[in-house]
Amino acid sequence: MSDIAYAGEFVRLEVQDGVGTIRLDRPPMNPLSVQVQEEIRAAAQTAGATSEVAAVVVYGGEKVFAAGADIKEMQAMSYVEMVERSVPLQSSITAVAQIRKPTVAAVTGYALGGGCELALACDFRVIGESSKLGQPEILLGVIPGAGGTQRLSRLVGPAKAKDIIYSGRFVNAEEALRIGLVDKVVPADEVYAAARAWMLSFVGGPAYALRAAKEAIDRGLESDLDTGLEIERMLFASLFATKDREIGMTSFVQQGPGKANFEGA
Repeated sequence: MSDIAYAGEFVRLEVQDGVGTIRLDRPPMNPLSVQVQEEIRAAAQTAGATSEVAAVVVYGGEKVFAAGADIKEMQAMSYVEMVERSVPLQSSITAVAQIRKPTVAAVTGYALGGGCELALACDFRVIGESSKLGQPEILLGVIPGAGGTQRLSRLVGPAKAKDIIYSGRFVNAEEALRIGLVDKVVPADEVYAAARAWMLSFVGGPAYALRAAKEAIDRGLESDLDTGLEIERMLFASLFATKDREIGMTSFVQQGPGKANFEGA
């Protein structure tokens, strides 16, 4: 039985057995309107702050992940209005990237435009065999504005990101897996279960060590090597203040690797 930790009109956070699911539910295509963006932010912040949540799945349902921004809403915006809106638009997706726990996007159907950017904000992506991802903003005369130019290029490299963004084309599951855009491809009806099973593997893990690993990787990628190494060093040393470090090392010495029962403290 799931508990509802956050409930917006179109986005909710369900918690079951330590895994939080941020569920988009704005049929038929889950367009990311201003309201949906703000509800994603609220759900992400709640997931990050809820101690009962050890890992997070972002899911759009059985048919579609999210087919992009609400273009009708965006079409009516002036330059000045978009100057103001672009900051919270981008930060609403970044709120998912800033969840200090393992995250995975469970993608069925389409993840396009803002939907692709939402998937890119997660640590991992599990998609269905018939799923398609893309950044087709160029076909509207604009560019990705919620992280696509930055996160996609960091994930697949600048040349492949330029190919996808310049053309606006859709990327199928086989190519997405081959270029590292996604991590697992499964039958469409197994997407959520596979994503959830992956996140369940982190429940009961050393929460502060997982948080530190994510922060070291993410912050290090934005830095030069020397700065990244210093970030790693400080985070590594800080874990010696945690109970889980003591539990993990004592268990290793007494019982061998992989048998520690962590407390998340």
